[in-house]
Amino acid sequence: MSTVRIYRPARNAMQSGRGNTTRWLLEYDPAEQQTADPLMGWAGSGDTNRQVKLWFETKDEAIAFAQKESLAYRVEEPHERVVRVKAYADNFAFTRIR
Repeated sequence: MSTVRIYRPARNAMQSGRGNTTRWLLEYDPAEQQTADPLMGWAGSGDTNRQVKLWFETKDEAIAFAQKESLAYRVEEPHERVVRVKAYADNFAFTRIR
């Protein structure tokens, strides 16, 4: 039986926006270890599920798919970003701790 991981990926460090952070991703866990090719030295394995990435709009859709396909799954909840609203004038406020 295959195991899958359901999560909402974090944004790339090179992104300033929130693109691709609202959808949920279903990825298969590696079934076998990667080995180095003796001729070229590239890493590879016979596990083709490692290449499969399925995107879903909601977490419930991803869970329903995993249950329908009889896959063991684990859900990793995202860490929500804390936004602190600030104004430029706060840098010069009299009450600012120096």
